[in-house]
Amino acid sequence: MSPLVEIRSLSKVYTRGRQKIEVLHHVDLDIAAGDFLALMGPSGSGKTTLLNLIGGLDSPSEGTIAVAEKRIDRLGQSELARWRSNHVGFVFQFYNLLPMLSATRNVELPLLLTKLPASKRRSHAAVALELVGLADRAAHKPGELSGGQQQRVAIARAIVSDPTLLVCDEPTGDLDRQSAVEVLTLLQRLNREHGKTIVMVTHDPKAAEYATHTLHLDKGTLVEAGAAVAAVAAAS
Repeated sequence: MSPLVEIRSLSKVYTRGRQKIEVLHHVDLDIAAGDFLALMGPSGSGKTTLLNLIGGLDSPSEGTIAVAEKRIDRLGQSELARWRSNHVGFVFQFYNLLPMLSATRNVELPLLLTKLPASKRRSHAAVALELVGLADRAAHKPGELSGGQQQRVAIARAIVSDPTLLVCDEPTGDLDRQSAVEVLTLLQRLNREHGKTIVMVTHDPKAAEYATHTLHLDKGTLVEAGAAVAAVAAAS
């Protein structure tokens, strides 16, 4: 069976004036359906760049990315936008909720791009909020919710369209430890009980423990866990 995400010889180069900066260098990576992968590494190692490429927020300089056997590196910007809306749910460090909208309306936002009638959109949003344990906060606005609750609303928004892939960039980076545990436990449950494939960038080793397994990036290259630990020790 083919992996859900198949990456080959992936490189990403940014140009700043006359300078070219290679952020990722010939990365090969397979992610199986139903996996929960944590990506770790020092700042500037290319973690978020790799996550953005997997989620279709950016395009590679070289190499290939296939998700569910779809070569997303070949898609133009408008095609890529349609693909993202149908297949990827995003969870970021900062919740990106609209402050004047209720939890339900925030969760409903991705469905506005579909042909679902309003009643169906509200129904799907209600199911997603119940799944993250916030059915009783459906009418609350973000300012009336704790940080952990806001992030759970953001997760409900990410899963409301039943995406193929859930990508999370430091989802607990702005939370206290207890709220972080609640969010990570929710992600783990979505993976184990609902089969969601999750790719999560994190700096926190404790957060990575909730994942199925962990990969490390160093200077744009995937490295073995032991080598990554040695590199961190040497740097310190």
